[in-house]
Amino acid sequence: MGNTSIELCTNMFFNSIEFFIFLPIVFSLYWLIGAKNIKSQNFLIVLASYVFYGWWDWRFLSLILFSSIVDYSIGLALDKQNKSSYRKTLLWISISVNLGFLGFFKYYNFFIDSLRDSFTFFGADLNISTLNIILPVGISFYTFQTLSYTIDVFNKKLKPTKDIVGFMAFVSFFPQLVAGPIERATNLLPQFSIERKFVYRDAVNGLRQILWGLFKKIVIADNCAKYANLIFNNHTDYNGSTLLLGAFFFAFQIYGDFSGYSDIAIGISRLFGFNLKRNFAYPYFSRDIAEFWRRWHISLSTWFRDYLYIPLGGSKGGLKMKIRNTFIIFIVSGLWHGANWTFIIWGALNAFYFLPLLLTNRNRVNTDLIAQGNYFPSLKEASQMFLTFLLTTIAWVFFRADSVGHAISYLQHIFSSSLFFKFEIFPSTILILVMFFLITEWLGRSGNYALEKIDFLFKPLRWAFYILLIILMFSFTGEEQQFIYFQF
Repeated sequence: MGNTSIELCTNMFFNSIEFFIFLPIVFSLYWLIGAKNIKSQNFLIVLASYVFYGWWDWRFLSLILFSSIVDYSIGLALDKQNKSSYRKTLLWISISVNLGFLGFFKYYNFFIDSLRDSFTFFGADLNISTLNIILPVGISFYTFQTLSYTIDVFNKKLKPTKDIVGFMAFVSFFPQLVAGPIERATNLLPQFSIERKFVYRDAVNGLRQILWGLFKKIVIADNCAKYANLIFNNHTDYNGSTLLLGAFFFAFQIYGDFSGYSDIAIGISRLFGFNLKRNFAYPYFSRDIAEFWRRWHISLSTWFRDYLYIPLGGSKGGLKMKIRNTFIIFIVSGLWHGANWTFIIWGALNAFYFLPLLLTNRNRVNTDLIAQGNYFPSLKEASQMFLTFLLTTIAWVFFRADSVGHAISYLQHIFSSSLFFKFEIFPSTILILVMFFLITEWLGRSGNYALEKIDFLFKPLRWAFYILLIILMFSFTGEEQQFIYFQF
């Protein structure tokens, strides 16, 4: 990993006191300005977003500002230029600037370490030093978001905006700035040029999604993190069954953490009259790995599909091209997540999982809602979900491990004879909370999030459920953990 690190000043997590003060102030000022004053509202969003990001580390505000100015200018230039060679040059300037920043801050030390290790392997010493680089929070997210703008303008799928304040608001929109969803310019940017009206029902829906997201983060993710960290950090002290349980805890930690963040981001956006793309669709109810990737981190998966997989030829070529392109997007996806070989292997492993479905042309079989119209899945569906979850959990070991050696050792200890021993750690309360969480998600799986269609309950029952969630959050608050995807 070299010396790459994340240094945060004062944290403004969605579940922090600072944010609970910040949000009502911005919300009140935003609607006091009035829906007809679009430019003033956009300016407030830019100001609030820069305050929000600067709260983490003000030094990196210049990166967002510079990236915004570059892509705004290139968008206008692309609109005026018809010559193909000039347009391609402009596009590559945008790609080079954005990926150049991302590559330097996120991958410089990784590539230096890898290059030095390669020379050492062949008996030579390469005297190149790593740098003490601070990784800007959320750089992978807003970099891909701005790239979607210039690529879509280049492909003439989107007219460039002349409103620089609206464009800066699009790039820095604080609810999804540091951990997504990665919004497309075609979806979010036009929303900054139209009148946003306060709709009570949308606001209620947004608050409901925020509540569910906070429950996922505070109760599920943070509590699972405690045991996942304990077991992963001391994996040689535990038997195989306990290590498998630790991997399960991490699976629910990362899902509760990241999908919880996305729910909060989408809910907050609704409070301001914006609609963000859905980012998770109950991935642990998937019946195969292809379905899982259509349900997990949807904004990133579709970004790679549209801007990498399809330009590479997609599925139009022969079988070899399909396999090549599949491995490319999964490995690049792994590298996007972090500068460590563990992420690359995690991506490659998912590509191998995907391969049998690709070879048998069954990668688009499960696209419907599982057990639609039924309370319970069939035996076949249940076994498919369990196998997919198990394979995903095994892959998560590489995602969580500190190194490839750590991951391999962890898996070796899982699949030893001690896999059939009694659990050495078995926090029944946390497991009951996870079951409650899964049941709620299962019953609400037809909605965009678990509580979206809770209106069918009588009002007293609805409010009783909301109060229950709040009580659970206060009663079972886990030790505060940084959102996992802030490091990406």
